[in-house]
Amino acid sequence: MANVASEGAAVRRTGAGRAEHVLATLMAAPASPDRLRRVLEQALVLAGAAFAGVYVPGDDPAVLRLAESAGLPRTLYGLRDGYPADSGAPVAEASRTGRPHWLGPDELADRAESRRTPSPDFSLAVLPLAGPGSGCLLAVAERPGGFDPGERATLELISRAIAVPESGPADSREPAADAFSLAMDTGRVEVGDEILRLFGIARDDFDGKVETLLGLTVPEDLPALMSVVEPDHMSLDSLAERELEFRVRQPSGVPRWLRLRGRTVAGGEGRPARLVGTVADATKLRSDVTDVARVQRLAADLATAGTVKDVGQAVVDALRKPLRADRIALAELENDRLVVTVLDPPEPEAWPELWRAEWRGEWPDAPVRAMPALAAALSDGRAHVWPAGSVLEPGLAGVGPGGLAVLPLPAGGRMAGACLIGWDRPHEFAPDERALLTACAALAGQALRRAHAFDAEHELVGMLQRTLLPRRLPRLPGAKAVARYLPATEGLEVGGDWYDVIPLADNHVAFVIGDVQGHNAGAATLMGQMRTALRAYAAEGHPPDVVAAHANRLLLDMESDLFATCVYVDIDMEQGTALCVRAGHPQPVLRHPDGSTEIVQAEGGPPLGVLTRAEYPMTPLRLKPGTVLALTTDGLVESTGTDLDTGMDRLARDLAAADPAHLGRAADALLAGAHRGDDVALLLVRYDGMAVRPRRESWSVWRVPEAVRHARRFVRRTLRVWELPRDTADTALLIVSELVTNALVHTEGQVRLDLSLVGDRLRIAVTDSSPRGPLKPTSVGWEATGGRGILLVEAVSSAWGTVPVSGGKQVWAELMTDEA
Repeated sequence: MANVASEGAAVRRTGAGRAEHVLATLMAAPASPDRLRRVLEQALVLAGAAFAGVYVPGDDPAVLRLAESAGLPRTLYGLRDGYPADSGAPVAEASRTGRPHWLGPDELADRAESRRTPSPDFSLAVLPLAGPGSGCLLAVAERPGGFDPGERATLELISRAIAVPESGPADSREPAADAFSLAMDTGRVEVGDEILRLFGIARDDFDGKVETLLGLTVPEDLPALMSVVEPDHMSLDSLAERELEFRVRQPSGVPRWLRLRGRTVAGGEGRPARLVGTVADATKLRSDVTDVARVQRLAADLATAGTVKDVGQAVVDALRKPLRADRIALAELENDRLVVTVLDPPEPEAWPELWRAEWRGEWPDAPVRAMPALAAALSDGRAHVWPAGSVLEPGLAGVGPGGLAVLPLPAGGRMAGACLIGWDRPHEFAPDERALLTACAALAGQALRRAHAFDAEHELVGMLQRTLLPRRLPRLPGAKAVARYLPATEGLEVGGDWYDVIPLADNHVAFVIGDVQGHNAGAATLMGQMRTALRAYAAEGHPPDVVAAHANRLLLDMESDLFATCVYVDIDMEQGTALCVRAGHPQPVLRHPDGSTEIVQAEGGPPLGVLTRAEYPMTPLRLKPGTVLALTTDGLVESTGTDLDTGMDRLARDLAAADPAHLGRAADALLAGAHRGDDVALLLVRYDGMAVRPRRESWSVWRVPEAVRHARRFVRRTLRVWELPRDTADTALLIVSELVTNALVHTEGQVRLDLSLVGDRLRIAVTDSSPRGPLKPTSVGWEATGGRGILLVEAVSSAWGTVPVSGGKQVWAELMTDEA
């Protein structure tokens, strides 16, 4: 355990050391408007945060305002853009006291942040900055366990590295050469010298109005630029960075491409006060990415695209921005319909009415017959383009009123699908652009065919996996169980891990977890057979060692090249005792009510399907109420970088830190660091004990002439002690007479009579050594000398039946004592 702790500390030192190096590099660089944001982004990369923000005193010292943020929108976590400095909010408390706050889901449950978000399962880290009253760093983790010690150390380094610009009038700070600051209410803008040079304006000639800069913009690009700089198009609900490329006119007549990056900075009353950011020359950046490079990049992306949607997204990423297209769709061709797999933009309102009428689920299915021009392009097999003003049917005209390109996607001598690219503004198709479209279509067609085959096989094995695992776990007397299964992220994502929960007689429950060798459909099929076999052997009433021995013999008889490992634990819910059998599988782990954990040293046998004469010894366990039993497969505790002993020790530590009151959260926390190169199954059981224990009595029936009379006397005496009504006792005596007589007359060997009382339900059971169940006659004539006993039992009992029990059977009948 000491070695494991030292290894964990080394990992944390490595992470903190990396953070220290990165932060030192950022702080050593020349000051820039986005340096604070870049520092915050390290919380996302190095500490695994989903959101990071800095709150500092604003122009009004009584309010802490959000000065900068990175990651997901703050509104997802109910966070505000400002908090009163004297309030009880974690932001205010950390800034006021100078002490950090680490808050998990339970601590946040009653706070306003949790009540304002639909998904409160997240953790907050709030760390003060330089000193009390100077503000704080806030980070959000979506993992149930929050930030681990290494990530907390990284956040502490980031909080010490943050340098927030002092508050003051906007015009008191000189912007960097490529930076700007726009007042959204007045239109006054502060710009650096580099921006003025890019616009071709001398410093002395600039009047400080944003309209002056907008007047130099190419008219076609002005609407997109206005959507960024006009206050009506921006809101504080989205503090994310906006990026836009636009053109400005130059005296030479050749437009210059500029790239704007900006974000809103909070003002008052829920409206953005300033737009700050940078403007850079994008002409060189655009020329560096040639059509050859785009095709090479698309080929690389398609090589790793596994699914049809992956292929479609790669095509969209490769074509829409370089071609400045307004609309792009990729669809598979199935008979006479195009089954759309990717739409960009995805909103139905962005597409023609015909497409909206054919919307099916997430995307539409476009009928080819309704678009003759599209059908002709698919039949021809070559890329077709229609410039602005072309006469097209409504289904295509709305896709690209300013220009439309249809790319058939050939694969293996047939058309796999089509890609449609549309422009709203008039678009001129240059020769190099047509070559780019043709090259991309050929690559996409082959990738689409491969991805379709992968999707079909993946769906098949996924359906097989879902069919073979339990759909839901049963409700248990005196215990609660949860299970988790994570498929491997490689290959077909199907393996041989399984789990099962099997209710047995007399409030016994069997918990099973196992792993079949291999990761393919064959392993999954064998897994289903083994799960079914173990369930059948357990239902027959065999003890755990016999269940494992029978399963071993079955696997050997199947002559499979695969073997299986498993753990089988039979828990007596009434007594809190258990018997454990292990067949080459990782040990169970117990979490005791005091929080300590124990790796059960259960003596094990060989894996199933390896040795003919294999023995599987049973290990007894004692469970107190509140004990948690953890069963898992090797995918959670063993990997190429972690040996089994180290993984088991880590599992025991993580189980000790888990909250047994929330078993589902505990299971999710244990799987948080699972290595996904192998599939993982996890079964957690919390033993609570039964609130009401059944009353039980048993009697061994001897084969003597007075056997039935002795059995009746035993029942009469027991029911008198249990204080049951006289009518119930008389009915019970009648049932006992019939069942015991049948067992003595029609079977050989031992006969046992069991009585149990649970609440108002009396159960009478007679067990014998014959597997043959009693036959209920369809009719009984007046001259018949037998056959009426079972009919009589059925008539007087509320329920009756028979179950196999370890080579024999048990015939039972139940009476409701309140019916008497």
